[in-house]
Amino acid sequence: MPEGNSGGAGSAGVGMKLEVVVIPVSDVDRAKEFYARLGWRLDADVVSGTGSRLIQFTPAGSGCSIQFGANLYGATVTSAAPGSVQGLYLIVSDIEAARDELIAHGVDASQVFHCAIGYACRFPGNDGRVSGPQPERGSYGSFVSFRDPDGNGWLLQEVTTRLPGRVDPAATSFGSTSDLASALRRAAAAHGQHEKRIGHADPNWPDWYADYMVREQSCQELPQ
Repeated sequence: MPEGNSGGAGSAGVGMKLEVVVIPVSDVDRAKEFYARLGWRLDADVVSGTGSRLIQFTPAGSGCSIQFGANLYGATVTSAAPGSVQGLYLIVSDIEAARDELIAHGVDASQVFHCAIGYACRFPGNDGRVSGPQPERGSYGSFVSFRDPDGNGWLLQEVTTRLPGRVDPAATSFGSTSDLASALRRAAAAHGQHEKRIGHADPNWPDWYADYMVREQSCQELPQ
């Protein structure tokens, strides 16, 4: 790396969005049935003349998709052992509702858990899992794990408030209608307190809501 180049400036100047993760599976049709059962969007199921097959799914509200198939991308990827990919994160705003949805789709999901100390317990082989959501329901602290039929490991993580700097306020978005509804409810409750402080109804409540929701998501100081 050239002297004085920490890598930060280049990544800040050119937008790079992670959009696809490839996972290794042993039975393409079985994997397709599993991910379709989750309600994920099927983007592609393409067979080429070279004998390769590519399947792509996108979780609801996600900007990143998964791909799997047969004879994909050469031996470097396809030789990976099925089930060897672990720690694939799915961020949710309500960990218990998300787990209920997995169970309804026939997925053998773990109980909601949190770590007694730190965060290492979310990965297989680490001790310290405590049943139930994080006691203060702190953002990033509650998890559910599950596996696909090959053993590729997925992790639900409840995130309600992002750490500072993690969200660009100019690119605020909500991944699902439930996330947007939750944000609206929090804004409504905060706006009720705002109206109590000012002593009258606020006719500009749409602007106040919008400002509150953007500030909350990008971890800025909230309006009063």
